[in-house]
Amino acid sequence: MSASISIASDKDGDQELNIEHVVNVPYTHPSRSTFKSVILVLTCTFAMIVNNANNTSVSISLSTVGRDFHIEEIQLQWLVSAYPLSSGCLLLVCGRLADLYGRKKVFIIGSIMLAAFTLGCGFAPDARTLDILRGFQGIGAAATIPASLGILAHAFPPSRARSIAFSTFAAGAPVGAAFGMALGGVLTQVTDKTWRSPFYLETGLTVFCLIGGIISFDPDLPSQEKDRRVDWPGAFTITAGLVLIIFVLGQGEIAPQGWKTPYIIALLIVGVILVVVFILWQAHLEKLQAQREEQLRSYNENADIAQLSAPPTVARSWLSPPPLMKVSLWKRAKGRFAAMMLIAFLEWCSFLAWGFWAQLYYQNYCGYSPLLTVIRVLPMFVSGVLCNVFVAAVVAYVPVVFLLTIGTLGTSIACVLFAIINPNATYWAYGFPSAVITVFGADFVFAAGTLFIAMVAEPHEQSLAGALFQTMTQIGTSLGVTVTTVIFNRVTQQKARGDPAVIASPPLVSYQAAQWGSFAFGVLSILLSILFFYDVGVVGHKKGPMLKNEADYEHEQDKTVVLAGTRKNDDEAHSRSD
Repeated sequence: MSASISIASDKDGDQELNIEHVVNVPYTHPSRSTFKSVILVLTCTFAMIVNNANNTSVSISLSTVGRDFHIEEIQLQWLVSAYPLSSGCLLLVCGRLADLYGRKKVFIIGSIMLAAFTLGCGFAPDARTLDILRGFQGIGAAATIPASLGILAHAFPPSRARSIAFSTFAAGAPVGAAFGMALGGVLTQVTDKTWRSPFYLETGLTVFCLIGGIISFDPDLPSQEKDRRVDWPGAFTITAGLVLIIFVLGQGEIAPQGWKTPYIIALLIVGVILVVVFILWQAHLEKLQAQREEQLRSYNENADIAQLSAPPTVARSWLSPPPLMKVSLWKRAKGRFAAMMLIAFLEWCSFLAWGFWAQLYYQNYCGYSPLLTVIRVLPMFVSGVLCNVFVAAVVAYVPVVFLLTIGTLGTSIACVLFAIINPNATYWAYGFPSAVITVFGADFVFAAGTLFIAMVAEPHEQSLAGALFQTMTQIGTSLGVTVTTVIFNRVTQQKARGDPAVIASPPLVSYQAAQWGSFAFGVLSILLSILFFYDVGVVGHKKGPMLKNEADYEHEQDKTVVLAGTRKNDDEAHSRSD
């Protein structure tokens, strides 16, 4: 059976999403018990939790690592950067490989790599070895996350089950970040192995995900694409370009001459050029693919008349594979696909920058230990879980513009609270409400965003679309921290006026200025949410509570699958029919 997605309104008059792109979706989901479905969702969610915990658990224990290896904390920058650098730059390639050769296969391979290199990090004898292992650790994460998104999209057809599954998976991002902070802070302070202990625990969690994936994931189905070649030139170009850009964002402020350092300028220019070349190359390959499909379509239409014995052959070479990423994907849903990506990018700029500077404020300005810092950001964990329970319950009823706007507004207000914070005031006045509401944006944007792109993307693009979403959040993390660090340093230098004591212990106004920068990113995401999604309805699904097998889904989906869009009245419907 296949279901096509079109522009329509349901009989209840709910707002529906006005999307031009029509997708013919073949559903061949095998029978699966409710218990197995629950294990599948939990496995994907734990993979997301581990991915984010690997980021935050290290950052909070940097000072301990520096003391253990007898090096300055600033020299440990690569310990933080290596993991998001490798994972962020390879997400797109791994997503494409998962769509082509099997999401379960890619998930399992990625989990094995992640477990092996995470365990290796726990036994690293020196900082350089640890940096290298962190880089390889990120490759495993780059494979598991886009594969997880594709697995969820394939396992749960449009239904309430899909809304619950994606909302639960979305909880892994903020919950993992908060869990990583708590994990890193507590284990570093109370265990004999100090900073090595989080790596051991994360290895165990990754093995748990590996076992869960083997048991619960459906067998991989052959790709629907006739041409399964990989665009390796494009993969190399985009990976190299992203590596250079993310490297510059992480190193530009600490380079010998800052952003004026010659190699920083050169690498940034080369990175941007490579990304532009990649986009042009993908547009060229998409055009070639369209021409091949048109030739085959023309042959099929005229085969009987012309009595042709064989279809026309099209010359293939390694320079003419299908595109790694269709440029037209960004134009779907009247450009709202691109808008959702940009909203996610800006939200992560704001959210992760808030977390970065809140943590430094507590530790460096207030002088709290890692454990006391964890206690102050712990409300993120609780509110993160509650937010996703809320999203799962209302995503099928509340227009997406409200979820996006309320979420990004929550993160923005959290940044403002730290931008005006009074160190002499009680924690409950500024710190607590900020920790509670900052996670709203990450939860709401991730859940609504991944549901939206799963609707717009075709079945063979699910992991790729998920990888694009993750890549935007990864780059947003790097850019948000970089821009706010520039603001922080400039304000500190202005206040110091050459006084080394002030530079060594930056004033409160520097931390506040950095949070104002985080707030600016949040405001931009609010404006984009309203501008592009004001007339868009819900992205969740009310029907199909927990589908047990394909027959149940077919019974519910005998009619056209409708993506939520603009309200149409009866007069407009009659005029279209005329």
